[in-house]
Amino acid sequence: MAQTAKDGKFDKLIEMIDGIDVAMMTSIDQGHLRSRPMWTLKDPDFAGTLYFFTRLSSHKIEELQSNPQVGLSYGNPSKQDYVSVSGHARLSRDPERMRRLWAEPMRTWFPEGLDDPDLGLLAVEIEMAEYWDSPSSAMVHLYGYAKAAITGQSPKPGDHGKLNMPH
Repeated sequence: MAQTAKDGKFDKLIEMIDGIDVAMMTSIDQGHLRSRPMWTLKDPDFAGTLYFFTRLSSHKIEELQSNPQVGLSYGNPSKQDYVSVSGHARLSRDPERMRRLWAEPMRTWFPEGLDDPDLGLLAVEIEMAEYWDSPSSAMVHLYGYAKAAITGQSPKPGDHGKLNMPH
């Protein structure tokens, strides 16, 4: 059963997303799923909306105008941390938020910086999220292997949670 954001799992979700910079964003392009890497911006006032800089002229903007539903997948295999987010995307040109979220390394993709007329902010409001947080040490894996071999049951290390975001 999915939990609400108020049951403590929201903080865990924020912590996990904050530890993984790049999400694979999946949208629908003419009836087909399409994914691309997107750099998640660190919003100190995170309250359930994730932000990404994008080009206004990119094809994903057309996709999202047709169907704003997106999936975001985050993964950190070295820590065995994984997050799946479902939400709706919208385009924003809020100059104050863009200024607050801008970091100079973003100039790699947007050489004109905040003055780029093609620069936009994609806002994804989280509707549902799920995460998996498993210990990644060799001893945990060895224990899991031994338990499975002896008992025929897999271990249940780590944390798993589902959230539904209130609107």
